[in-house]
Amino acid sequence: MVKLLLFLLIFATATIFSHAGSSIISPTEIKSFEPKTVQVAAKSCSYTVIIKTSCSSKSYTRDKISLAFGDAYGNEVYIKRLDDPYSRTFESCSTDTFQISGPCTYDICYQYLLRSGSDGWKPESVKIYGQNIRTVTFFYNTFIPDGVWFGFNQCRRGSGSAVV
Repeated sequence: MVKLLLFLLIFATATIFSHAGSSIISPTEIKSFEPKTVQVAAKSCSYTVIIKTSCSSKSYTRDKISLAFGDAYGNEVYIKRLDDPYSRTFESCSTDTFQISGPCTYDICYQYLLRSGSDGWKPESVKIYGQNIRTVTFFYNTFIPDGVWFGFNQCRRGSGSAVV
């Protein structure tokens, strides 16, 4: 019995640490979020964002997709529109890669998507990496509601974050 409990404890710990740098919580609707539309920064950094659309999503979407991510210190990258209906972006079972420039951040701890339209869309994951930050992956695997910011906030409270 003790060996079984020890095995389960080790297995649970290994499972948690194998997801280090990734989100293992569910995305939520963020009603109070307003992205920083004016991005003033002393320095600009490059990011790669890889968005994988679920195979159980609609075959394609014409919806407008926006993205915001940032760190616990108020540094934020906001892209008003990622989609391009003419280039077959966000098709079912596809992976889209975006090269984005924006204010430099420390490690990313929040990431939100905004979908506007009537088609619907189900992302599987959003992976963000850049120079001098840890790569982070946020797992959605759920349909994004229309007209609200939806995503993850893993920023620690009390770190100076203005993010709710």
